[in-house]
Amino acid sequence: MSKRIQFAHTGGSEVLELVDVNPVEPGQDEVRVANKAVGLNFIDIYFRTGLYPAPSMPSGLGTEGAGVVDAVGEGVTHLNVGDRVAYAQGPLGAYAELHTLPAAKVVKLPDFVDFETAAASMLKGLTVQYLLRQTYQLKGGETILFHAAAGGVGSIACQWAKSLGVKLIGTVSSQEKADLAMANGAWATINYSEESVVERVRELTNGAMCDVVYDSVGKDTWEMSLDCLKSRGLMVSFGNASGPVDGVNIGILNQKGALYVTRPSLNGYADTRERLEMMCEEFFAMIESGKINIDIANRYSLAEAGKAQDALQSRKTTGSSILLP
Repeated sequence: MSKRIQFAHTGGSEVLELVDVNPVEPGQDEVRVANKAVGLNFIDIYFRTGLYPAPSMPSGLGTEGAGVVDAVGEGVTHLNVGDRVAYAQGPLGAYAELHTLPAAKVVKLPDFVDFETAAASMLKGLTVQYLLRQTYQLKGGETILFHAAAGGVGSIACQWAKSLGVKLIGTVSSQEKADLAMANGAWATINYSEESVVERVRELTNGAMCDVVYDSVGKDTWEMSLDCLKSRGLMVSFGNASGPVDGVNIGILNQKGALYVTRPSLNGYADTRERLEMMCEEFFAMIESGKINIDIANRYSLAEAGKAQDALQSRKTTGSSILLP
């Protein structure tokens, strides 16, 4: 038997249960990973609340972790039992001691990346990779707006943008978070609880506004984000922390300056093993070079998954949070 977090119906964090389950044997092209650390992400809350439907009930939770390959199914050639690995995609169920998933979604960890760092950063780091290097290939000199700049994704984005010579303006909710974003390399910050984001962007850019806005907040910031873009700028909506963006008249993009909009996801970019490994190689190289440091601000036991999600949802956390099975 092994332990995992599951939920039988959607709702608040109280629906999460720590239960004993029989380990799932890996099938064709699958591996089983004995998790040493598990990542905590906002998308986990989307599944728990029902914003994103789980495939079946009761359901496991979580898609990110790091550990050691425990068993290998038929057809797997790039991984062996005992390999140090990490993953950020795949079926729900990472909140567990053991997790079985497609081998194509699992990558080997280089020696310089420990389990906790990998679990805290795989999903977030690969998200930043596709946002800054693929969704819009930043080359240096651009000015961008990044919401939630002190969070797990935002902290990595600040560092990566600085390394590229990009001016990142980060939105935050407190002076403490502003200081953290600046320490991570943000060019400027805006405390949205005290300042008008649009007016402050206009001041910071002398009216030029931003080439790209990266918005993981969703409903509450949608129109404000559009107003921060220059003509023909790109709106990248990649999350729904405040709820999904809906009921949008596409004509608003024309009214606000012939804008572009995209709704990307990690699965849409890391859609093959080769592409996933390319993205990981670049991200791991940024860690090895010291250009990106991963701040693990919070560690919880598996049984504290609900408490950890509540802290994340209340926006009280900075950096990354992990669960330790």
